[in-house]
This record gives sequence, structure tokens and C-alpha cells, in this order.
Amino acid sequence: MISVQEALDKILALAQLTETESVPLTEANGRVLAQPVKALRPQPPFPSSAMDGYAIADPNPAPGTCFPVIGESAAGRAFDRAVGPGEAVRIFTGAPVPEGAVRVIIQEDTERDGDTITLREGLDSPTYIRREGSDFPADFTINAPRRLSPNDVALLASMGAGQITVRKRPTVGILATGDELVAPGTPPGPDQIMASNNYGLHALLAAHGAAPRLLPIARDTAASLSLCFDLAADADLILTIGGASVGDYDLVGDIAADRGLDRAFYKVAMRPGKPLMAGRLGPSAMIGLPGNPVSAMVCGTIFVRPLIDAMLGLPAGPIPREDIPLAHPIPANGPREHYMRARLDGGSVEVFDRQDSSLLRVLTEANALVVRPPNAPACDAGETVPTIRL
Repeated sequence: MISVQEALDKILALAQLTETESVPLTEANGRVLAQPVKALRPQPPFPSSAMDGYAIADPNPAPGTCFPVIGESAAGRAFDRAVGPGEAVRIFTGAPVPEGAVRVIIQEDTERDGDTITLREGLDSPTYIRREGSDFPADFTINAPRRLSPNDVALLASMGAGQITVRKRPTVGILATGDELVAPGTPPGPDQIMASNNYGLHALLAAHGAAPRLLPIARDTAASLSLCFDLAADADLILTIGGASVGDYDLVGDIAADRGLDRAFYKVAMRPGKPLMAGRLGPSAMIGLPGNPVSAMVCGTIFVRPLIDAMLGLPAGPIPREDIPLAHPIPANGPREHYMRARLDGGSVEVFDRQDSSLLRVLTEANALVVRPPNAPACDAGETVPTIRL
């Protein structure tokens, strides 16, 4: 067995960058930017008003001063000449500030009578003018790689980017194995259970920027497994679930080897997730995940998510951990690194009593994994432990 870090290093070494493609901004959220984007012009592209009010050329007008209103500047429709001393232009939020104006008097600080305004007592001191480029200058650049958020999409739009270049989503063929499995919605036989790992991993990887697809459930025969491998042959990553241990019906390793798998490792000193293997199968990276539901999902988080990041050109490494105080004591750990299902509540973390790798309900109730190093001693309440947020 190798350590979790060694296994992750070997898995990341399998990563190959996906190609790039151009997409419209409506399809940019969650994608990974592959080329920098430079603003076409500053934002705002002209001095603009931050408030509704009146633009004037006087920097320090006195309360009680009267100004004739000589025109109007609205968003998308500027006043077409300069404003001079003793004059005012009605202006609205976002509208271009007329040439010559040095401040905007908010309308709450004025009284208007026809085409004349009078300034009230207690004038606000801000100028309420947004200078040109106060948000970003004309040479502002969003660098790549970057996973784009809705806020990034809004920024890119304001920069004038209609299309952007992103990494293609890595295609992931998800192959669940076992005679005991049936797809949800299919009546199970008396000795069968519902396939769940493939659906959970599909959701996990889709949310993290991959393009997963569910393959048919492979039965415990060489012919069925070979057919499913054929269906996955064009994927950037093949994920098998189950069938990689040492039982009589665990055929994944043998079939993959017969098809030319260049295996990087088999078995990791962790729990849950010991029967894990990885390697390269032709053009595809391949990871053989354990069959227990929690094991598969934990390994998907610890190993597959970083691999997807690497394929997308993002910095890839261990999932971030935080040191968080324990809500209660926990016992000493054994020889394998343990990823314990837990719940963060306030400023502390509670490790669940039940840690069996088959318990999806416990995993659903967890929002964190407490990481226990090999042979870690018992910990008291209040001691900090490395914690991964889910």
C-alpha cells in the first residue's frame, strides 16, 4: 500500500490538459478560462453620476444659491454641451457628467421651481462623480486559468467580451460493476440493490466542471466488462466502481490489464478507500474506485476532483484542510489515514459515531471529513483536527 499523498501524486501525473473551445458568456459560468481576457475600454468609459441630482461647475456652492437648469443628461443620452458657472444640468444615476461639471448635487439637497433649483442647507460633501476607469482601466485583464463564477461573468460582460476561450470539460465515463446492481427506477431482484455510487459521482464531477456520462452497469463477466470498456474508450477519464478488490468476481483489474492498462498503483493506506487503483488505459486516465458507497464518494473527493482540476489547467493538489476544534473526544487512529464523516456546527466539528463505509445516510448528514493521520493518538474535546469541508 502507498500513502494518500503518493497516490494523489501518481493520479495527478496521469492528467492531460483538455483542448480549448470558444463559448458565449451565457455558457461561461463554472467553466475554466483558458486564455486571458482584456477589457475593450475602461469602466465606466466616461465620468458618470453616482446619484440622481444636478451637475454643476461650482466646486463649493453655498446653500441658498440658485441655478437655472439648462438641460438633462440621462443614462445612454448625454447632455450635448458644456455646463458653465452658475448653471445646472439635471442628471440621473449612470449618466455621463457634462463637460465642465465638477460635482453632482443630489436632488434631496435641492428645491426646484420650474427651471430653477435652489440649494438647501446641509449640502452633502461628496462630489458623486464616478471617474472614468474607476472600476477598471482599459488595459485591465482577467488572467487564466480561472474557474468562472457568476460575478466573473458579469465582469467579463462589462469588459465587452462576447465569447471567451475555455477548457473543454473532461469527459468521464462512469462504469459501475456488479451483478447485484440495478439502476434506480428498475425493479430489483430479490438479491439486488440500487446502484448509487455512479449517480453520486456523476453529480460530484458535473458540479466540479467535468462532463460525466453513465455507462451501462457491467455484469461480473469478462464479456460485459469488455463491452463497457469499449463504450468508455473515448473518455478522458474512465472511472470504474467496484470489482477492483481480490474477490472471485472482482475482474476489473484483470480485464483492464488485458486491455493494456499501465497501472500506477493498487491499494492506498486509507479508510475508507483501500482498494483503489489508477493508471493509463490507452488515451484515457483510469481510476478504479472501491465499491462501497462512502468509499467511492470519499475517493471521488480526495482523488478525482484534483485530477479534474489538473485536466482543466487549474492548480491541483490536496483538497484544502482547516484545523478545527473537536466538539468531543475521539479515540486513537489505526495504521491507515482515516477520513471520518463529521458535521461542522459553529466553531467546532462533531465526528459521527457510525463510520461504516456503506452508510450513505451518514455521508448525507455530513458536511465535513475529519482527517486522522496514521497512528494518530486520541484527541480531547477542544483539540484541533485537520478538516475538509464538503
